[in-house]
Amino acid sequence: MTGLSSSPKLRKAALVVMELQNPASSAIVFQYNPETVTRMLQPQFMAEGAGDTTDYARLKGAPIETMRLDVEIDATDHLASGDAVSNEVGIHPQLAQLELLLYPKSSLVSWNNVQINAGSLEILPPAAPMTFLVWGLKRVIPVRLTEFAITEEQHDPNLNPIRAKVSLGLRVLSYNDLPNGGPGYYAFIAHQVAKEGLATMRGVVNAGSVLGGGVRLV
Repeated sequence: MTGLSSSPKLRKAALVVMELQNPASSAIVFQYNPETVTRMLQPQFMAEGAGDTTDYARLKGAPIETMRLDVEIDATDHLASGDAVSNEVGIHPQLAQLELLLYPKSSLVSWNNVQINAGSLEILPPAAPMTFLVWGLKRVIPVRLTEFAITEEQHDPNLNPIRAKVSLGLRVLSYNDLPNGGPGYYAFIAHQVAKEGLATMRGVVNAGSVLGGGVRLV
């Protein structure tokens, strides 16, 4: 017995949050990797009729990509092992981590109220934290949460949720959406460069070999 396992180590998907006021990042690691991810890409062509006849082939930038995935959270194993937090509050902490992606910090809300009461004329809404979806080493992308639905499927005797499914809708943020020079901007550039590399791993097939007979497209 060598003690070595032939099974590959499972990487956990996660949402990583970077706050402007706090350089440290926090990670919301998914308990179970979602079984499916639905991705939709909408190309960004120049507006029709906005210029000459070659504009149909001009891309304004990266496509608008949206994603949908379901995250399952289950306290069964923790409850069976006697985990004190799960016994006390179920999966409230895990749900709260995800939900707080949609909330401004309460301290900032209170500070804005102080500013308003002091007569400030302009109060800027708090900035949302920069969030990255980490789906393996090949996909680390800045995202914005656009949809959020929680289905609490089971509760303990104190009505704490102990099993839930969270449906997430994400909008991938490209260099069109982010300030030049920020971590999100460079993360998306790296993501596209990696995609360009992956696209060539199986080689490039010459169009002539598909058409046959020496036919040329141009």
